[in-house]
Amino acid sequence: MARTYRALAALLSYPTEALQAATGEIAAALAEEAIVAAPQRTAIGIFLDEVAGTDIYELQERYFALFDRSRTLSLHLFEHIHGESRDRGQAMADLVTLYQNHGLDIAADELPDFLPLFLDFLSLLPDTEARTMLTEPAGILRALTDRLGARNTGYASVMAALADIAAAPTLAMSDIPEENPDDLEAMDASWEEAAVRFGPGEAVDACGTDRVRTQIRASQRNARQTTVPSVPSRNAAAA
Repeated sequence: MARTYRALAALLSYPTEALQAATGEIAAALAEEAIVAAPQRTAIGIFLDEVAGTDIYELQERYFALFDRSRTLSLHLFEHIHGESRDRGQAMADLVTLYQNHGLDIAADELPDFLPLFLDFLSLLPDTEARTMLTEPAGILRALTDRLGARNTGYASVMAALADIAAAPTLAMSDIPEENPDDLEAMDASWEEAAVRFGPGEAVDACGTDRVRTQIRASQRNARQTTVPSVPSRNAAAA
C-alpha cells in the first residue's frame, strides 16, 4: 500500500489551506517510497513550493479554470471514454462496487471515476496491483499530461508522474477533443452538450477488478478511432 498515490491525489484535488500545510509531508512521502522517478519528484517539488507559497484564493481560481471550466482537462476518467453514453452509468456502478469490496466508501455526491478518488483507492492495494490498475487509463493520463503541459501549469508534473508509473503510451487517447482554453463560450457549450443523465436499471449486483478493466479497455479501443494527437470533489491528504 503506497502513500504516493494519496499524495498525488491530494495535489490533484481542490486546493485548501490544509493542502498547503501538507506540502512538506507530501514531498517526504514521494521521496521515501521513490515510486515517482527522481526527475519528476524534482518537478513536483517546484510545484509544491508554488502551492505552499501562493495565495489560496489564487490557487483555487487556477484549479477551477483548469479542471472545472474545461471538459478537455476533466479529471473524471469515464468522461474521456464514455461521454454521455449509458455505458458510463454501468461503469460508474461497477467502480463503486469495486471500491466497496476493498473497504472504500464514498459519499453520495462523489463520482467514482474522479481521478483523485481513484488514486485513493489505489493506495489501498498492494503495489503491483495498484500499478496494474493504473495502466488501464494510461492513454487518458497521457492526454491529460500533454494538455496540461501545453498550458504551462505545475499540475502537468503530477500528471506526468502518473503517466510514467502507468507506463503510458506516447499516443494520447480521449474522446474529448482539445479546445481553446480562451474560448469560454465554446467551453460552456461543450459542458452543456455533455450532460450525463443516469436512470434506473444501471446498477449491478456484483463487480470485480476484471470487469472494470474490461470496460476501460473496450472504451479505449473505441477511443482510438478519435485519438487526439500529440479517470465529486475529494480533498485527499497524504497520510
